[in-house]
Amino acid sequence: MGTVYAIANQKGGVGKTTTAVNLASCTASEGEQTLLVDLDPQCNATVALGGDRDLHPSSYDCLTGDTEVAAAARPAGPDNLWIVPANVDLAGAAVELPRIANSETRLRERLGPVRERFARTFLDCPPSLGPVSVNALVAADRVIVPVQAEYLALEGLVQFLDTLGLIRRQLNPRLEVSGLLITMHDERTRLAQDVEAELREHFPSMVFETVIPRSVRVAESPSYGLPVTEHAPSSRGAVAYRALAKELAARG
Repeated sequence: MGTVYAIANQKGGVGKTTTAVNLASCTASEGEQTLLVDLDPQCNATVALGGDRDLHPSSYDCLTGDTEVAAAARPAGPDNLWIVPANVDLAGAAVELPRIANSETRLRERLGPVRERFARTFLDCPPSLGPVSVNALVAADRVIVPVQAEYLALEGLVQFLDTLGLIRRQLNPRLEVSGLLITMHDERTRLAQDVEAELREHFPSMVFETVIPRSVRVAESPSYGLPVTEHAPSSRGAVAYRALAKELAARG
């Protein structure tokens, strides 16, 4: 049985999409059938892998219609990597979902044979705790929480972890936190060092050993429609994401 991961944080700009795209690419490169589901109405994960913002079927069709996730999957370029693209219509899902009975479980119900077909499925969540993110957290087995190496990113982390606890108690008791991932880390600055130290002190067993550095190659790779592991495979960012994929596999 495959595992479904939500990559989520209520704060924007912390590297959720970058992590989703590159972690999925690294997993696929190890020979595992891997699925990336773009749940962000900005469609950044879709565009980062060379797709368009008007593709159908999309994650919007899975959330608001009868399309199963596996049926909406299409090849994403790299071997073994598939994507369910986002669509600009997804922006309306936040309004439409609350009008549907039991809307929190729509995505979970649409997963269908995903766990049999894909070893790992990554759900790229929008930067909010709205209905779409709740659907992802209800559908997931585990959650990866990217945290930018700055103090403002820490402020909402405890609140987000409290929300995960609420979802676990009321909607998805099997949900576990795979780990907190430090992103955009600049080891030259005292701030980044202090934030990392504080995270490891307060959440010693939850923080991934792997740290994602600030990297121009990571930032520019979406403009080429490629994950950084293919755009610049020897770059520091690519090396870090490959290490993260191995660490995630070791954690199970």
